[in-house]
Amino acid sequence: MSSPTAPRLRLRKVLAQRWATVRAAAQSGMSTAEYAVGTVAACAFAAVLYRVVTGGSIVTGLTDLVDRALATLS
Repeated sequence: MSSPTAPRLRLRKVLAQRWATVRAAAQSGMSTAEYAVGTVAACAFAAVLYRVVTGGSIVTGLTDLVDRALATLS
């Protein structure tokens, strides 16, 4: 016959496995939220960078730089 503590040990093991599953599932949601916040921040940074680079002074400066570089080569 099995001892009276064997069912308790089995129950404890099952509960420990279930608790580990619950804790792991909670962390996966946090990762998704972190990725979402990172994606939004990257998109906002890209939008600001696009506005700066396509601004008139930047385009003029880059055009002048390329013109001078081509004039030096010819």
